[in-house]
Amino acid sequence: MMLPSCVPATTWEDAGAVVDAKVMEEIIADDDILGLGEFMDYPNVVAAQQNVMDKILLAKKHNKIIDGHSPSLTGKELNAYAATRIKTDHECETVQDMQERMSRGMYAILRQGSACHDLRVLLKGLTKENSRRALLCTDDCQPKTILTLGHLDNHLRICVEEGIDPIMAIQMATVNAAECYGLSDRGAIAPGLRADIVLFEDLKDFKVTHMFIEGKQQASNGEYEGSVKKHDISSVFSKFAVKDFSKEKLKLKINSTKAYAIKIKTGGVVTEKVIVPVSTDEDNLFIYEPSQDVVKIAVIERHNNTGNVAVGLLAGYGMKKGAIAISISHDSHNIIAVGVNDDDMELAVKSLIAQHGGIVLVNDGKVIGEMPLVVAGIMSDRDGEWVSEKLTHLHDMAHSEFLISKDVEPIMTLCFMSLAVIPEIKITSRGIFDVTKFEFINIEA
Repeated sequence: MMLPSCVPATTWEDAGAVVDAKVMEEIIADDDILGLGEFMDYPNVVAAQQNVMDKILLAKKHNKIIDGHSPSLTGKELNAYAATRIKTDHECETVQDMQERMSRGMYAILRQGSACHDLRVLLKGLTKENSRRALLCTDDCQPKTILTLGHLDNHLRICVEEGIDPIMAIQMATVNAAECYGLSDRGAIAPGLRADIVLFEDLKDFKVTHMFIEGKQQASNGEYEGSVKKHDISSVFSKFAVKDFSKEKLKLKINSTKAYAIKIKTGGVVTEKVIVPVSTDEDNLFIYEPSQDVVKIAVIERHNNTGNVAVGLLAGYGMKKGAIAISISHDSHNIIAVGVNDDDMELAVKSLIAQHGGIVLVNDGKVIGEMPLVVAGIMSDRDGEWVSEKLTHLHDMAHSEFLISKDVEPIMTLCFMSLAVIPEIKITSRGIFDVTKFEFINIEA
């Protein structure tokens, strides 16, 4: 496993904990810790901020690897980032992104998940010469995606569809990853190595027939045959310290006829900073205008009862009715609410708190859909099939009842609107954040 490197992701948000170098030092020497998870605070890596460098130097001291996260970095800034020996990056969206990282000795991790679909684009730049510096990943994958399309097996199918040699594709899914992460006991079928083996019917559809772990058969023909360990999860049940929340905290004053908004871009999690016309009342409070694709978005801190609430504008979501509240918001996982009116947003947030996290849909003053996530407000204690069915129902409802754009994934899209390390603009519990400038901005344009 990898030790989280950025908790919180930046210093511009409120998280439930702070994991600094001092905390890391207590556990990083554990053999099960391969290194530091994606170092998202890339501006402060480039700036060589002391608390960031303390973590990087600690990883080097223990000969651990460091995963990266450097969207939009190029040139000298990317040189500085790579100079810290950060080893990977999964935020490549273009062939140029991928090639720039490979040329600096980094591994490019080609991503294909439920929200981000970069694999087919990046494969256009893959060659025999650079393929050994390529890995495959999902980076957030919903249960339905896994159940219907698969996981890395789906990546292999896509690779072959795009004309990639199947052996090269398998290398990216296996030996390349083993070498990258220093897993010297695997990466080949040979004496003395772990016999972790997957058997396929062919090298086109990649239908799995058998799976072995350490030489023992664990699955055949789609049926898992291994044992499942059960763990007590009571210690990680949800924490919601929000008190006295009301719609008064959702008021958005705009002293202008134009404002900055977070515009969704389909097929990924990068957003666009745009200027939109806005309507306001006599007190200069924002009024939702049905003819415009602009709604309120709010982030409510939930871990320590700070009372921090930020309200902004979301464009390109397509919502025409109701409100949605969720407690999955990378990576601090505060509450995100979006809606066309404050009454429905208030009910959605209060209902979410009452059920200790998850997803809540509200329309015309009634809760019309919900899915509890009782483990820390971000995970279910039910099986994947149940979660998939429930989530699919909520998605369908969001599209049919709220008229959210069909090309927008209504839940997972919201999960990334507070991640202030992915350009161009996001919103945290402290305000509207310009990721390209790495500073808060006023809403008035």
